[in-house]
Amino acid sequence: QVQLVESGGGLVQAGGSLRLSCAASGRTFSSYVMGWFRQAPGKEREFVAAISRNGIYTYYADFVKGRFTITRDNAENIVYLQMHSLKPEDTAVYYCAAAMANLPYGLVLSRGEYRYWGQGTQVTVSS
Repeated sequence: QVQLVESGGGLVQAGGSLRLSCAASGRTFSSYVMGWFRQAPGKEREFVAAISRNGIYTYYADFVKGRFTITRDNAENIVYLQMHSLKPEDTAVYYCAAAMANLPYGLVLSRGEYRYWGQGTQVTVSS
């Protein structure tokens, strides 16, 4: 089992940057594909980014490509989401999640395949 705790959210002006962190418990962090999702008020939770177990392969939703970067540190059991050029429409609660994966270079994009979720961290971008 993996427990996930997000941090780093806050209030930022449009065009600003934030870095979200997600700390994972347990000794099997490197066995999981890690993902970031977000949920805005009144909307469904949506995929933002994912990173493979070995940290080499990543995938992004179109609306964050070129602005957000997902990385992970398997020695420290942490996954990050660096966000630049933030827009008001990025306002949401951001969640990190973990999905089991057999292959070190695979990715998981479907929300339903993520088994473990953090409690979320609020990101608010003012115009």
